Amino acid sequence: MKRMQLIYNPHSGKGSFETHLHECIDIFRDAGYETQAHRTVAPGDIELCVAGLPKDYYDAIAVSGGDGTLNIAVNAMIRHGLNIPLLIIPTGTANDFASALKIPKDIKEAAALINNAPAHYDAGVVNGRHFLNVCAAGFLADISQTVNKELKNSLGNLAYYLTGLSKLTNLTPIRVRVTNSQSSFEEDIYLFLALNSTGIGGFSRLSPGASVCDGLFDFIVVKAVSLLELGFILVKLLAGEHINDSNIIFFQDSYAKIEPLFDGVSCLNTDIDGEAGPQLPIVIENRRHALRVFAPENQLR
Repeated sequence: MKRMQLIYNPHSGKGSFETHLHECIDIFRDAGYETQAHRTVAPGDIELCVAGLPKDYYDAIAVSGGDGTLNIAVNAMIRHGLNIPLLIIPTGTANDFASALKIPKDIKEAAALINNAPAHYDAGVVNGRHFLNVCAAGFLADISQTVNKELKNSLGNLAYYLTGLSKLTNLTPIRVRVTNSQSSFEEDIYLFLALNSTGIGGFSRLSPGASVCDGLFDFIVVKAVSLLELGFILVKLLAGEHINDSNIIFFQDSYAKIEPLFDGVSCLNTDIDGEAGPQLPIVIENRRHALRVFAPENQLR
């Protein structure tokens, strides 16, 4: 028998995973895996769990939770040299990275991907911390952190939209310098995004042409504009029709540096995969094919 470590967040989404726990373990057993399960109970215990795993003992690791849980687990795996394939069971609200990989939302169907071959996917690193889906700064960047948990559980992705609308009355432009591998520019902005996949937090069409395995990020910068103009931009963001808007700066690259050109502390923090990220300035780099993930047949590469 091969060996698998399962880590699951019992509070992700509506807490549905635990009702399917034994069924998942049976699926893993039928695929030839003996499973050790770890139920997260407090901040920091995923790190402790991964740090305590013996090297060269486990053949795979499974993570059930949302984008934040997945981010914490992957960072712990990389820090502690756990270079084994990852099985993702998406049980959060948005599950942006899992959606980009076309991983089923059905828990048992996602668990059954253990029977498939792992594929290689990109990851990002910002100031030493890895991310899978997005690094963001500015207006809307912290939606995943601030959205009410009960609202998120009851309304799903709609909770992200409602939280975003509540922030429209408290906009603060930030002036930054953005440098990529080809050029540099300075701009007053409301939002900066480095995307590995097509969307975040329910905004699923932010970058329709993005790929999680091309070695590039899709960078989207929303310029500081009037409230009326911003309303039009948000409508275009939802429809995926914003890339050619004159108030949007879009480019693809494997590298970008974002430096603050303002005084004060507001809007200095970033968000990475729904978790609080490092303060500006930041350097973002793409680590092509850094992860091996059990994937659907149509995603194998």
